[in-house]
Amino acid sequence: MSVNIRRHPRGGWDVDISVLLASGVRHRERRKLGASCSKTTAREWAERRERELLLVGPKIRKEVPTLEEFAPRFIEGYARANQQKPSGIAAKQSILRLHLIPKLGTRSLDAISNEQVQRLKLGLHDKSPKTVNNVLSVLSMLLKQAVEWGVLEKMPCSIRLMRVTRADAAFHDFEAYERLLDAALTIDPRSYLIALLGGEAGLRAGEIVALEWADIDLDRRQIIVRHSDWNGELTAPKNGRVRCVGMTERLAAALRKQRHLRHRRVLCKDDGTPLTRQGCWSRVRYAAHRAKVPTGVHILRHTFCSHLAMQGAPMRGVQELVGHQSLAMTQRYSHLTPASLDATIRLLDNRPIRRAVEDNLETPEGRNA
Repeated sequence: MSVNIRRHPRGGWDVDISVLLASGVRHRERRKLGASCSKTTAREWAERRERELLLVGPKIRKEVPTLEEFAPRFIEGYARANQQKPSGIAAKQSILRLHLIPKLGTRSLDAISNEQVQRLKLGLHDKSPKTVNNVLSVLSMLLKQAVEWGVLEKMPCSIRLMRVTRADAAFHDFEAYERLLDAALTIDPRSYLIALLGGEAGLRAGEIVALEWADIDLDRRQIIVRHSDWNGELTAPKNGRVRCVGMTERLAAALRKQRHLRHRRVLCKDDGTPLTRQGCWSRVRYAAHRAKVPTGVHILRHTFCSHLAMQGAPMRGVQELVGHQSLAMTQRYSHLTPASLDATIRLLDNRPIRRAVEDNLETPEGRNA
């Protein structure tokens, strides 16, 4: 056993402790103490540390895996174990593969510092703030899970998301939507039905593909949205919310004409093979190209919400129809309602007010008061 104290060239004290542990292994520790303590204080601290090493032994540093080593454990033990949707698992795998592993994969989890997070953001400067936040959120979830499982003692860094400016959702106005329907009808009845299911029922692409005849009540003109399709695998709709949506007259008519016994799915090919999500997209894209309108299945969902808002539908009702988790998501369309903010504030002018008080304010006495 030995304790050596010597002055550090830049001030303070270098402490060198060497002890023979009960296991027969020699352990050595070196520490620099600040200039604020005296040599006597430094020696007292070193002797206390020497006794602690002899009685308790050194604290063995846990081997911390790198991000690349921990990533599969995170996907299996967190995402799959919690039965997250296949689309969500695929998104996390993609973010890990494309962004996190190339930038931080070789670093141990406890070595991911605030500076490393900032460098990660800098490397994503050409991406939208929403995409950057998606990457940061996966990193944050991964590190928090490592803490929960005891791989890390604490979060090694703080992760601050970027500010996202809310953009208005693109949609087809009334005339453009009718052009799209006309173009879809010239392609085939399936394309027309897809456009109606998106634009007049607000279904997402996966919900359109997964729709089954058992979910449709033509007599009551109702659709029960129970499933979504992800690469051929049926899952619950987004947010896990089963919802009921009424049909417009022409959507009900199109479903009656499309009625078949080839498959339980509503949308399938002539040979009975279910239509894929990609097949759904391609039909809408072709129809949009013909109609000279913006393309995308999800634009049809925005169109559904926008048209309801423009017709004066209450936002709470729109939220229930489209299955948004929060009303804030639906209120992106509130600026389209006929009652603008100016019109709304003018409603106060119709209140019963005490004219006598108002008249009194117009008199010199009232003003002086």
